[in-house]
Amino acid sequence: MKKKELEIILQKVPSFINPSPNLEQYLTPANIAADIIFLAHQFEDIRNKNVIDLGCGTGIFSFGAYITGANKVIGIDIDKYCIEIAKKYAKKTDYKISFLVSNVIDFEEKCDTILMNPPFGAQKSNLNIDRIFIDKGFKIASVLYSLHLTKTISFIEKLIEKKGGNITFSKKYTFPIRWIFDFHKKKVVNYDITLLRIKTDKN
Repeated sequence: MKKKELEIILQKVPSFINPSPNLEQYLTPANIAADIIFLAHQFEDIRNKNVIDLGCGTGIFSFGAYITGANKVIGIDIDKYCIEIAKKYAKKTDYKISFLVSNVIDFEEKCDTILMNPPFGAQKSNLNIDRIFIDKGFKIASVLYSLHLTKTISFIEKLIEKKGGNITFSKKYTFPIRWIFDFHKKKVVNYDITLLRIKTDKN
């Protein structure tokens, strides 16, 4: 499968019906999700691996990992409504993916690879949420693929170093967030984000 073909498939993954601003529920664009999945394949972190989509939303990373040959895929999210959307789409497409309602803090199942796009912290209530995601990733996975605001990367790097991890790859993207909430003032705001491939202390 070519990356463009995967992108076209991922464009069909349903978005949030009633997104929550407090949870910063913005669907990862299909082109970015497809690129990350293909990068993970180049590092041999998807095919025949057990993959967890941490804070999965409606499951775009989960579907991408399953389509491209993951052995087992689990998507978890604290929001039961987006999990319902993901489950319905998995049933419709006959994709064998487990979607579970769970707080990231409470989830304990081990895996090979984690794919995640934690809240950026645009809402004050979500400050340092990405740290919680990384802490959990270090406990349950060997490799993390994680998206963060580029301006926070120096902090993330220090956190990972302190935990004994190693950043082996990074890539920058422009992440468009379109107007969906009443407090949004522009139709589209572009955020500079950076993907990190992190090898944890379990390697």
